[in-house]
Amino acid sequence: MKLVSTLALAAVMTIGAATSANAEDPTNDGVPGPDEDPYIWLEEARSEEALAWVEEENKRTLGVLEADPRFDTLKAEALAIYDSEDRIPYVSFRPDGLYNFWQDKDNPKGLLRRTTLESYQSDEPEWETVLDVDALAAEEGKEWVYKGSTCLPTNMEMCMIALSDGGEDATVMREFNTTTKQFVEGGFILDEKSQGGIQWVDEDTLMVGRDFGEGTLTDSEYPFTTRVWKRGTDIADAKEIFRGQPQDVWAGANLMRDASGTIHATTAFRAVSFHESEYFWLNPDEEWVKLDIPKKAAPYGIVDGHMLFSTDVDWEVDGQTFPADSLVAVELEAFKKDPNAAAKTLVWAPQERQTKRGGAITAGALYVGLLDNVVGKVLKFNFEDGQWVSEEVALPDNATVGIAASSNESEQIMFTVTDFLNPTTLYYTDGSADPQPLKTSPAYFDAAGMEVEQHEATSKDGTKIPYFIVKPEGMEMNGDTAILMTGYGGFQVPRLPAYLGTTGKMWLERGGAYVLGNMRGGGEFGPGWHQTAIRENKQRTWDDFIAIGDDLVAKGFTSPEHLGIQGGSQGGLLVGTAFTQRPDLFGAAIVQIPLFDMLRYHVIGRGASWIGEYGDPRIPEQRAWIEGYSPYQRIVEDADYPTPFLWASTADDRTHPAHARKGAARLKEQGHPYYYFEDMTGGHSGGVDNEQRAKLQALQFVYLMQQLMDD
Repeated sequence: MKLVSTLALAAVMTIGAATSANAEDPTNDGVPGPDEDPYIWLEEARSEEALAWVEEENKRTLGVLEADPRFDTLKAEALAIYDSEDRIPYVSFRPDGLYNFWQDKDNPKGLLRRTTLESYQSDEPEWETVLDVDALAAEEGKEWVYKGSTCLPTNMEMCMIALSDGGEDATVMREFNTTTKQFVEGGFILDEKSQGGIQWVDEDTLMVGRDFGEGTLTDSEYPFTTRVWKRGTDIADAKEIFRGQPQDVWAGANLMRDASGTIHATTAFRAVSFHESEYFWLNPDEEWVKLDIPKKAAPYGIVDGHMLFSTDVDWEVDGQTFPADSLVAVELEAFKKDPNAAAKTLVWAPQERQTKRGGAITAGALYVGLLDNVVGKVLKFNFEDGQWVSEEVALPDNATVGIAASSNESEQIMFTVTDFLNPTTLYYTDGSADPQPLKTSPAYFDAAGMEVEQHEATSKDGTKIPYFIVKPEGMEMNGDTAILMTGYGGFQVPRLPAYLGTTGKMWLERGGAYVLGNMRGGGEFGPGWHQTAIRENKQRTWDDFIAIGDDLVAKGFTSPEHLGIQGGSQGGLLVGTAFTQRPDLFGAAIVQIPLFDMLRYHVIGRGASWIGEYGDPRIPEQRAWIEGYSPYQRIVEDADYPTPFLWASTADDRTHPAHARKGAARLKEQGHPYYYFEDMTGGHSGGVDNEQRAKLQALQFVYLMQQLMDD
């Protein structure tokens, strides 16, 4: 991995496989047990009883939504976009070419393939298949989902391929040779599914963090040990080099490499909470030395002979204060002699309403993505004449800009530029000139007559909350427009303008409007925007979202009967809190792969890892924060809720389908109309192939049209 941003690393960590939850009745901790919660049996992901319940719910929901005469057309529209042959094939740089993972109607599970730079720059690149996942799945009788590869620097020929059976986060890993295009006979193999990963030390040595059995998983069921595994030996005999503690969220060791692949340090971390970690350095005497850095700071990468750190809080050291969200440098050789005594210098600090967003390292430079009042920029950094200098990369203004790929061996780098209405363009430079457009996605919907505006809503505590609205130009402000409103608002993850694709085709073209909220709890304005809306202040996120809805109604953009909301994962919790706290404000609610039962979330799936974001329901004071908004407990008989559509995935070993299942069961018990659908494969992100993704999209837009557009 050359991408150096650690932002939201925790939010996407996929360690541990949950097929069931701890349904034992907790004792004296205030957490509901079987006596208080009659639906705990739905927390068993694949029990016969639970799957029978899912089958009946799916049958009922599909019987209504698939029978809608619009369903087949909507599904066909989505599938045409997903299977489009002229969409951008995003790549990564490797010494033997540009690699791409591709799925289409003929290859639903996908192809790992490569081409040359010269060929990629043409309109029709010539691709060489490296791994055919469909053929592998057919040969082995598995529902393999490709989950990426980790390759040995610098030639990247030897790789560990990660495969998931059915789309869950847990994977098996096998050694693969990209030259022979074969799995290595007798090579490294981790055939017990687990989350966690590996790093190559050299061609015969791996550093492995996995589930090694009893005593190797935290209370959150994440790995907290790391072993060094030598080729030809049993993994059970591999030497353990680092061990965290069971109460950590997770823990493990890492290799710090520069762009050439040279290892300069072995570090380790203990995630003592979701947002806090302690870091360690392995000194020449093979002793772990704790780094004297804030718990909300982390190593960022090695650039121009310096070790860089990123901090999410003000960092006071040696009489100076580095502001939150800044980049801090230490001379590499000084760090290796004594990491805590080495002098620190500022590389970059944010201005007001700025924040970092991703980064990459080429052979000779550091690139850092920025958000500047929710507008994308990229800065290029070098250490010259004893100081850090930066320049803004020449990319289009007023767009969402990202770093798509970079090369370790050269100055080649690619960027993406997008917004709501304009298809994504891929820019490329070899470092000798400004980036130039290389490829552009086709337009998937007719954006003529549509416009984008940015507004602000006033939240309950007076804070101004920005949001975007995409709407027909000259739209009458009479409250009749159907609006789909979405957001996230958690884990310091920003939601940004991006080409709407299927939403444009399936919703905007049919007269709907679209709203994206930038609530506190997200990462749109840096760590402070996030940290002001977590734990005891998490209700601020829900207040911000509700304030946007109220603002849309007050300004005449829409009315409650035409206002629908949608969100997934943390966003599913966002939608759940919104429609249970303000059922009068919304006409539809799509609650996808959600968190929903927040009084038991820590024992469902991998929920215990998120205590740093929400709090611990076993502690009375913190349970009081959570109980006030937990959607599952707020469903009552005498409320008039919009008819929600809850959906989940059986294979989701991150948030777990129990949340959505129990929400549907509670709605039914209290006599409220609802829809429930469960995708039997696909994991946390939904459908594993384009056909299933298109189906999920069609189901949701049929539902929205029925609830918000039909008389």
